[in-house]
Amino acid sequence: QVQLVESGGGLVQAGGSLRLSCAASGSIFSINTMGWYRQAAGKQRELVARIFSGGLTYYTDSVKGRFTISRDNAKNTGYLQMNSLKPEDTAVYYCNVEIIGLRARVPYDYWGQGTQVTVSS
Repeated sequence: QVQLVESGGGLVQAGGSLRLSCAASGSIFSINTMGWYRQAAGKQRELVARIFSGGLTYYTDSVKGRFTISRDNAKNTGYLQMNSLKPEDTAVYYCNVEIIGLRARVPYDYWGQGTQVTVSS
């Protein structure tokens, strides 16, 4: 089975930076897409950024120019570099990874446990 472990969240002042990490482990054949979602209090979960296996990336408009998603395939780890943070970025951030397992050889979605990002003004 596959497990995702997130790290890197915390409290930061507006204008500061954080880097989130999402490490996948287990019986992995390959990783397709890796993405980050966030859910602020009282709001729906939204897609923040996604990176595909070939390196193509997607960002929601509100984070373009400030956030950068990347991946290290050798380490089965994804990252979200967050710069110029704003109070409206405050949310729980969830890693989401589509993984093809060694045994089943079909894609499944896996979710991290979530990490809190709080940006103060």
